[in-house]
Amino acid sequence: MASYIIMSTLTDEGRKTIKEKPNRILEVNKELEKMGVKVKQQFAVLGPYDFVNIVEAPDNETVMRMSVELGARGSVQLITLPAIPVEEFIKKLK
Repeated sequence: MASYIIMSTLTDEGRKTIKEKPNRILEVNKELEKMGVKVKQQFAVLGPYDFVNIVEAPDNETVMRMSVELGARGSVQLITLPAIPVEEFIKKLK
């Protein structure tokens, strides 16, 4: 499984949804699992993003489908970064 960092910003509609139903965050995590994306860690953050998630997925295509599905809902904007553990990165450099 590959690792990805997903930084997300809620839209006005997304903020309204979270305010009215905070557990929606956990419901979305379950939906992601059905898409083949496992949330490993999730943080609510301050600054230009509202959430930072560390996820695992089998491939880029799975993450792309997830991104399109979530983005099409109009409640969140995502930036996704593929991530390589430092130990693996060092091995590949040798």
